[in-house]
Amino acid sequence: MIQRDIFGSVKGRFFNGKVIILTGPRQVGKTTLLSQLVLGYEQKEVLSLNCDEPDIRMILENVSSTRLKAIIGNNKIVLIDEAQKVNNIGLTLKLIIDNIPGVQVVATGSSAFDLRNKLNEPLTGRKFEYHLYPFSVNEMVNHTSAIEENRLLEQRMIYGLYPDIVNNSADSVVLLKELTNSYLYKDIFSYRDIRNPDGLSNLLKALALQIGNEVSYNELGRSLGLDKETVERYLDLLEKVFVVFRLNSFSRNIRNELKKSKKVYFYDNGVRNAIVNNFNPLALRSDVGALWENFVVSERRKFIDYNGLYCNTYFWRTHSQQEIDYIEEMDGTLHTYEFKFKDNKKSALPQMFSTAYPESTFKVITPVTLQDFVI
Repeated sequence: MIQRDIFGSVKGRFFNGKVIILTGPRQVGKTTLLSQLVLGYEQKEVLSLNCDEPDIRMILENVSSTRLKAIIGNNKIVLIDEAQKVNNIGLTLKLIIDNIPGVQVVATGSSAFDLRNKLNEPLTGRKFEYHLYPFSVNEMVNHTSAIEENRLLEQRMIYGLYPDIVNNSADSVVLLKELTNSYLYKDIFSYRDIRNPDGLSNLLKALALQIGNEVSYNELGRSLGLDKETVERYLDLLEKVFVVFRLNSFSRNIRNELKKSKKVYFYDNGVRNAIVNNFNPLALRSDVGALWENFVVSERRKFIDYNGLYCNTYFWRTHSQQEIDYIEEMDGTLHTYEFKFKDNKKSALPQMFSTAYPESTFKVITPVTLQDFVI
């Protein structure tokens, strides 16, 4: 069993009088983590409720505290999977916390949009929130070794780090296609305001072909036959079901800086490659630089989140094409990074940036230095 980075932190929050909320996409290992968290407890002490089941949803909707006490009984831990599917789940969880002391509730969800909308007001001050990603490089190094993960870097860049893919590498292509077709698209298209499923599918493919580049909502809309507002709305949805995330451009005081540009990255390289149907080895690819950038940025995001770091993240580019791949603003300092899969030429911070922001730091992240950056 591969131990997740957040295991200790989540376990340490047990029985503190608050609900633990665990979000993350389907198939990322939330249910497995739940089973690890309750190891050592007797089966009669743990109540597991799967809200994919219609009857489970019904017993949790518009329920009284008296009825909840009868449902929970003498159980010490209540696990509620896919909680966002229950109407008024926030109020239900509030009733448990306020009226049934000594019970630990852990609720999971695969949609940030649904779950947070239903939880925020009722559970103000009553919850701890965690997000679970596909396996991280740090988790894999702890499970095997730094040397082994270096050897497997190309495989990770192509097939990603979803648990099922890591544990069944011989079937990676089949499993990734099943993951994207049966789960990713299923969750996205379940939203009632998706009036153009083909347009959304085409947008996903367009984004997959543009990782590492700036995206323009207007240009995407024109090429896909969608208006700018629809592109932005679909992108927002893709973020909320944990398929992609956006990086804003950094701009403070240089007239030439791009101020409103964005980059879009995929949480997992394997999902990205499944969308474009390209699992060729790196030696046969023209997108190695983009794959490397997506891999490093997504791994760094896991590192920041799991370690509870507070920082703002950006990229930087000017109208004259000077650029920095990635910037972190932490404790008043700008830390800048360039990502190179092959460090075959000397790199330096653009003069315009170093002059404007003289206190900033600069590093190049290559396969040799990757683990120092994400562990």
